[in-house]
Amino acid sequence: MCRQVFGLRLAMIAVATPAALLNATPGLGVRLVGSAVVVTFMVSYVLFRDWQRFGPLLLRHPTLLAADTLFGSLLLISAGPDTTLAYVSVCTPLLAGLLYSWRGAAVFASLQSLILLVAQETLKHHSVLAESLLLPGLCVITGAMGSTLRNLMLRFGAATEALTETRARLAATEAASAERARLAREMHDSVTKTLYGVALVADGLAASAAAPPDRLDPALIRQQAELLARAARRAAAESRELLTDLRGGTEADDVLPRLESLTTGFTARTALPANYDGPAAPVPLPPPTARQLLGIAAEALENAHRHAHATRVDVRAAATPTHLVVTIHDDGRGLPPDTTLEDLRRSGHFGLLGMTERAASVGARIQLTTDKGTEVRVEVPLA
Repeated sequence: MCRQVFGLRLAMIAVATPAALLNATPGLGVRLVGSAVVVTFMVSYVLFRDWQRFGPLLLRHPTLLAADTLFGSLLLISAGPDTTLAYVSVCTPLLAGLLYSWRGAAVFASLQSLILLVAQETLKHHSVLAESLLLPGLCVITGAMGSTLRNLMLRFGAATEALTETRARLAATEAASAERARLAREMHDSVTKTLYGVALVADGLAASAAAPPDRLDPALIRQQAELLARAARRAAAESRELLTDLRGGTEADDVLPRLESLTTGFTARTALPANYDGPAAPVPLPPPTARQLLGIAAEALENAHRHAHATRVDVRAAATPTHLVVTIHDDGRGLPPDTTLEDLRRSGHFGLLGMTERAASVGARIQLTTDKGTEVRVEVPLA
């Protein structure tokens, strides 16, 4: 706001200078008016151009504004109070109100009004009373306006600060809620399921080991033990990946071998044939993005095994210059017609909802189709 006032001062000085020089007394008067115009114009220009640098100095030292006011009185006396340059004087109380509140506005409005009255009396400028009090009255009015604007801006600043603080608290609360939801989704889609599989395999191993000696099957026990070891290693790997994600790991790594390993491990664990087909060239992704993509693929595979009653699953990956496209297609029965995510949420099935949230968290696009089975298509941006 103060910069705008100095801009107004610059415009008024530029417009009124020719008339002031014409009305000035030839010789010394012209030189005094010219000097006053140059100094006043340059001070206003400096403060208008670099308010951030010189404004605090003016705010800390009101005497600088008082000196400017007294120097402006030389311009006023030299040019005369009846010139348009005299209207520059009304900017001083306005600035004082903006900078120093109502006390400063009162002091500088009184000082400027006194200077105007003295100039009129000194120059024997006879006019009616209303004309004599016009400029002093404008000084009082602009001082009150400056003080009022200052109070309004301070209140607006306080309200803006409070609003910013409230928004920051809401953002922190939303971030904490989103993080809790993400952790719950990660645990549901990875470690919890794997540990549940470990428990099932361990129960089967215990039952096989408890069989009578004549019915013991060492090959079955060895197979179950190997499956249990693989599941335990997978749970450890998933936990390690989750901790890496939480610690903020950002080093990109090739996601395709992990996707192929996920598909192979799914077949070994469930005996449901799953075929992987992908490019030979590496496709590096940041750990958070890779983890979300693998979580979507793992959930799609689990849905094909547990809900779709599929006999085959095909996992395909293809890289374009801008995206990695992964599709998981099964030949199962698919979803019922007109099924929505809200329907799945109400019925307690959060797998597809979690897949959608995972894709959204890394800026990926996910598409689900149920024509001749179920196909999940994920497009992950590489940039």
